[in-house]
Amino acid sequence: MAGHVTAVSRKRTYGFSKPNRASITLLAGLGVEGDVHAGETIRHQFRMTYEPHLPNLRQVHLMHEELFDELALKGYEVTAGGLGENITTRGLDLLGLPTGALLHIGAHAVVEVTGLRNPCSKINDYAPGLLGEMFALDPGTGDFTFTSGIMAVVRHGGTVRPDDAIEVELPPGPFRPLERV
Repeated sequence: MAGHVTAVSRKRTYGFSKPNRASITLLAGLGVEGDVHAGETIRHQFRMTYEPHLPNLRQVHLMHEELFDELALKGYEVTAGGLGENITTRGLDLLGLPTGALLHIGAHAVVEVTGLRNPCSKINDYAPGLLGEMFALDPGTGDFTFTSGIMAVVRHGGTVRPDDAIEVELPPGPFRPLERV
């Protein structure tokens, strides 16, 4: 499996959307340099109030650009970084990856997939009704799953730029499906 980066984004302060950058630097064990969500422990604003000492499993947020295409068909205009992701991708089934998959991005960076992004109500601030589009029904189980990207931790640092290749290294089986983190 392979894909590529279409955009990279970061923001120093809390806020929903993140501006696109020419590049971002991933720091091992921390996340995106200069991003508000970087850190060894939880940096999610709400969760810091009750779980401040737990490990940060949400150091890097990746979102598939194909989602934007699907949303456009429903009348929503979403652009890279608009939903708070750090790395926007194309050509890679992010939601189909197992927990623990390693993504080799560009020349040096490696992130480990930790789970699904849990969409929050702030998505409706971006566009009213958009939150309802961040869920999909799994026909096999009848359960709902999140479609708003995945979260990862940085295992090996490096610079990431648009057009960088992404190679997937699957973990040993049996695979664990992605769950909300």
